[in-house]
Amino acid sequence: MISLANASLLLHGRDHHLPTKRRSPFTVRSSSSLQEIDKSPTMAEDSKLRSELCVSVPFPPIKAAKRVVLVRHGQSTWNEEGRIQGSSNFSVLTKKGEAQAETSRQMLIDDSFDICFSSPLIRSKRTAEIIWGTREDEIITDSDLREIDLYSFQGLLKHEGKAKFGPAFRQWQVDAANFNIDGHYPVRELWGRARNCWTKILAHESKSVLVVAHNAVNQALVATAIGLGTEYFRILLQSNCGVSVLDFIPRPDGGSPLICLNRLNQTPGSPVATGSSAGRRTSRRIILVCQGSTQDSEATVSKLGDQQMNMLGVIQAQKTAELLLDLKVSTIISSPNNACAQTATIISQVQEAADCLGADCVPRYVEMKNIPDLDVAEIFQPSTKMIPAGHNRCFISTPWLVKWIR
Repeated sequence: MISLANASLLLHGRDHHLPTKRRSPFTVRSSSSLQEIDKSPTMAEDSKLRSELCVSVPFPPIKAAKRVVLVRHGQSTWNEEGRIQGSSNFSVLTKKGEAQAETSRQMLIDDSFDICFSSPLIRSKRTAEIIWGTREDEIITDSDLREIDLYSFQGLLKHEGKAKFGPAFRQWQVDAANFNIDGHYPVRELWGRARNCWTKILAHESKSVLVVAHNAVNQALVATAIGLGTEYFRILLQSNCGVSVLDFIPRPDGGSPLICLNRLNQTPGSPVATGSSAGRRTSRRIILVCQGSTQDSEATVSKLGDQQMNMLGVIQAQKTAELLLDLKVSTIISSPNNACAQTATIISQVQEAADCLGADCVPRYVEMKNIPDLDVAEIFQPSTKMIPAGHNRCFISTPWLVKWIR
């Protein structure tokens, strides 16, 4: 499976088809969030608990649409030293961390936030203060937003953790969901805290919310919102000052809200810049982009993809192509419908010509694929087909986020 760690993804969609650790995908239609059963597994249950999602609990209904912007704190002194921070409160922002927070402030300057929730830990609270700027409202600190509790690991350099704890440290690295230390399962506890945070955030009357916290807890917030269990820990990494955005849309019947993952780990330098966390990087990246604007903006969902792009849509596709110039995309996968195919073609043309400035230069070839499963109509007809990932980088042009790649 292609890891989503460190990738800056631009996500636009209504329903999310997400990969599990098993062969068959499950579908997250909107708002289901999942919690692990808080009990120690038996030997027979342990392997099942690694990939099974246990208890599905809906989010409380909301009366109005709500946008939540998650930001991780800037680089801290312990980030710089390579220490395991956990929920300790001994590290502060470095000069680089302060600069990252200022860049994030500029990036979010047009967002009219109603309220700011922050972790009480110094590194996050200082980041929140920088981003919040001169706004009059106070920042609300919530202990549930603190970083993951790592107990005896906290404060150790990684090689010290490996030397002192051996097998436990190895399990933390390769099987964090079932990692146990000092009688605790830190990742499972974190998922429970994230769930509590959403209850409080959604209950607040605000429509635009800024949340400033940490790598692990922001991962848990994203995961619990879109219905992923603890086995997805470390797959949704949050870089220093990386931004993730979730939109919550009320249902007419008053039920649990629809949820859209709008942005994932957008780093301050660029919407598509490569992120990192604790030195972890992935060898493959997937960038999801929405099609350009169409001629008939009032078209029904089922006919949306058949529309030709209008002039604004062409300009949008060209701007996106410029944004992706430095990435050297190797494969573009799109729906065969008109607007999606047009968007993909424009990006392909720019990519192929990007390195060809001399008279004797041969344009770089970008593979193009049309996948019917990316049609907008397939949102309501989930398929069990999987799309193979055979290239280092893939770009997907689709009207909505419909399919993830395994």
